[in-house]
Amino acid sequence: MGWVEALVLGLVQGLTEFLPISSSAHVSIVGQLLFEGRDPGAAFTAIIQLGTEAAVVVYFWRDIVRIVSRWALSIAGRVPRDDPDARMGWLVILGSLPIGVLGLVFQDAIETQLRSLWITAVMLAVFGVLLGVADATARTRKDLADLTWCDGLLYGLAQALALVPGVSRSGGTITAGLALGYRREAAARYAFLLAIPAVVASGGFQLVSELGGEAGASVSWGPTALATAVSFVVGLAVIAWLLRYISTHTFRGFVLYRLGLALVLVVLLLTGVVDATPVVTPVVDPAAAP
Repeated sequence: MGWVEALVLGLVQGLTEFLPISSSAHVSIVGQLLFEGRDPGAAFTAIIQLGTEAAVVVYFWRDIVRIVSRWALSIAGRVPRDDPDARMGWLVILGSLPIGVLGLVFQDAIETQLRSLWITAVMLAVFGVLLGVADATARTRKDLADLTWCDGLLYGLAQALALVPGVSRSGGTITAGLALGYRREAAARYAFLLAIPAVVASGGFQLVSELGGEAGASVSWGPTALATAVSFVVGLAVIAWLLRYISTHTFRGFVLYRLGLALVLVVLLLTGVVDATPVVTPVVDPAAAP
């Protein structure tokens, strides 16, 4: 993988990770166009997602420190178990369980069959419609202080659907939040917090796998690091913009974008511009390969 390709994919990842339009779909499509029909792969996608999740940690740093510290103090019995921040810590853990379990069980399928762009096109359209319906009919009265254990688990199940490219991690969880009656900003904030354990675990696992694998010495770590850094900077700006935007706007624009992208993707597939099941591009430096 070259520096230019890595720069473009990092930019795409940063722009699309937090918007409800599926970053994995965009990275896969753009990657094919850059690599002559080859998919950057689930491993590369998982690693550069560490950059965007670092942006979440930086943006919500005060919230995260407060939640983690109060959660730890509640375990030690120094604050009540029903303390709002301590309770949020438990809710994030609960909501992270579904994607962790399903990600391990279906790991092979996620990295192979589920990366078919036909599936991606269908998921873009279906979950675009679901987001539109939820946004149009939701009462949007609840705040994060109203989050229940049942709602937290339902959020987690919705996040787990994002294992399928085209669903969108933020799109799935925000749709669930709206359907459950949470305000747009509250739904987005919990979606961002909920993504941290899942993405860090997935990206960390892929990173360790690459470092420990036979190809580890020949991986293009420079371009991969560049893509991760770019995704961090761009993702940080997108978080700030999105939270301001949805405080006064609906998700209608994102719904129309998803439907339009699904249509474009179908046309690209039918005309053979992109392949439904592309060969995964190895993230290696040819000069370092044996």
